[in-house]
Amino acid sequence: MGFHTFDPAETERLEDPTRFRFCSREELLQWLPTGREHNLLDIGSGSGFYTDEVAPFVGHVVALDVQAEMHRQYRERGMPDNVAPMTADAGGLPFGDDTFDGAFSTMTFHESATNESMADLYRVLSPGGRVVIVDWSAEGNGEAGPPRSERYDLDRARVFLSDAGFTIVEGSERSETFAIVAEK
Repeated sequence: MGFHTFDPAETERLEDPTRFRFCSREELLQWLPTGREHNLLDIGSGSGFYTDEVAPFVGHVVALDVQAEMHRQYRERGMPDNVAPMTADAGGLPFGDDTFDGAFSTMTFHESATNESMADLYRVLSPGGRVVIVDWSAEGNGEAGPPRSERYDLDRARVFLSDAGFTIVEGSERSETFAIVAEK
């Protein structure tokens, strides 16, 4: 897949509450570690739509995005105090080993999934740390999200995560998306 980024001029689309039909806050929270003692990484945070949903339930969230413009817009909209923006590529995470208790990626896995980025994610998660990925599926109907040719399916996501050393906890294909939970 070719790497691409979301157009920051289109961020109003990212703030649309109908996005919850593809992934809800409750889904993320049931799979992620919660509590003030936990630090999470949001990979491909964009303008913070899902970051805002998770932040009240954990101690700290790093909102990672490759585009500084996304962070600027997030700050303007109002970034929670326990969220720290970080501009970096998912394949070169600027964090120490075992830094995070969990990580999540909502609708952005197709933009940065490589063997290198999955290995780096494994490195920065603490033992027992969970990663939750909900993304547009190549098996989906194609009625929303990027073109089907730019998407991965659940099986390919399993391979990426397994090859990096993760244990798959659960996974499912849905009408437009797949969801996968893995553990270090």
